[in-house]
Amino acid sequence: MFLTFLLQVSGEGITQLIFPIAIALVVYFFMIRPQQRRSSETKKFRESITKGASVVTIGGLHGKVVDLSDESVIIEVDKGVRLRFDRTAIAREAVTKTSTVAPTSTNS
Repeated sequence: MFLTFLLQVSGEGITQLIFPIAIALVVYFFMIRPQQRRSSETKKFRESITKGASVVTIGGLHGKVVDLSDESVIIEVDKGVRLRFDRTAIAREAVTKTSTVAPTSTNS
């Protein structure tokens, strides 16, 4: 059936058929596929969280993981202050930035 449809389409009809297919491919490769990849990476990260890891929640709260379960994570944000979050609320691992001062050269 599809083959008969293609045979009925003349020269101008082919270009009209190719344009929507090209748009669909562009949308898939530039929008849908990267989102699926990010989603997969996020899922792997959330499964690999361990005790002692410094994390940031989706709300921007920084803390250290002190306990884990299948569904939730307990984060210590200050001495004695522990909060329970769902695993899906963990956005990323916290990166500590070390401040290094670049040496300045004085050419006399």
